[in-house]
Amino acid sequence: MNFVKNGAWLAILLLLTGCWNSKDIQTMAYASALGIDYANGKYITYVQVLNFSNIAKSENNQIGTRIPIWVGRGEGKTLSESLTSIYSTSQLRLFWGHIKAVVVSEALMRKGLPDVYDMLNRYREIRYNILFYGTNKPLDKLLSQTSLLNFSPVESLLTRPEQYYSQKSLILPVYGYKFIADLNDSGNSTMLPSLTANSVVWEEDKSKVSLYEINGAYFFNDYKYTAWLSQEDLKGARWLQTKLERTPLDAPKDHPMAALILENPKYTVRARLINDQVRFSILLEIDAFIDEIREQVTEPEIEAAAQKEIKKEILASFHKGVDKRVDVLKLSETLYRKYPDVWKTHFKGKEFPLDPDSIEKVDVKVDITHAGKYKEKK
Repeated sequence: MNFVKNGAWLAILLLLTGCWNSKDIQTMAYASALGIDYANGKYITYVQVLNFSNIAKSENNQIGTRIPIWVGRGEGKTLSESLTSIYSTSQLRLFWGHIKAVVVSEALMRKGLPDVYDMLNRYREIRYNILFYGTNKPLDKLLSQTSLLNFSPVESLLTRPEQYYSQKSLILPVYGYKFIADLNDSGNSTMLPSLTANSVVWEEDKSKVSLYEINGAYFFNDYKYTAWLSQEDLKGARWLQTKLERTPLDAPKDHPMAALILENPKYTVRARLINDQVRFSILLEIDAFIDEIREQVTEPEIEAAAQKEIKKEILASFHKGVDKRVDVLKLSETLYRKYPDVWKTHFKGKEFPLDPDSIEKVDVKVDITHAGKYKEKK
């Protein structure tokens, strides 16, 4: 009887899978960012790899110690083949579950992005909430950028743009799932932030340091790459972003009487037909506080100057977009969602339905909520 029982337990133990496939984290390579280019009929991929043993918090870590960045290069007729070609020399198992950002080249944007995102989404380790960027810079050099104070590259604008955006909101970060959703929306100009490297602002021991910067955005109409606009061109688009946290403004720009920080925008876009043409009205209310006073002026005078400047920026960005045939203010999307019948009649099927007179009116109300530690004249 005991022999039978012992034989049964032995059989059960043999059937247990155990941890045959477990891996030690220090013996794996973790892909943190991916760059994708297209040239001569082939996909060229660049994988930024970090070792978690260099990033994990420990008593032995010293802030400011340079974190090495490894970048691997692959090539293939398909994106899958290009990424797989990196395995042959990686020495370690590559893990893709920690990818935070994907950067695509202008050449790939002109070819088309949906196929690329299709492959990335099909692979089980890659998540949906990865940041998307476009660039015209060499991808291998871009993925080799360090962070300020030699922090880990995961503490940079590439993978954590919210740290930058919380202090200076201009161009909203874009996640892959949102980018594809916007591409699939009818009559919508889709924006992709433009990533570059700036080696002018910062120095380390008198040596120039190159760091990430968002310098503009790429736009797509109906899946097709259409145009690039600079950060300066897009200043007016920030006022129609409900997720805007804080953004600076000189009032007025040319001869500032005050410098303001603005936050909490609330806006409404209305549309109506005039002589069979769709015309839009934009109503914006936004809070502000005074960051600097340069002249002896009252709060109402500052508010009036800020309102005029914001209106000027909104119209300037709109007209820059019309010149490039992109809808930077997403007026078509508003019409599609709020007035679908009007959209179907007057916008659907048109290559670019807006014209320089599409905005009929812009009303802006700035409310200064406080003036810092000083009291200002009412």
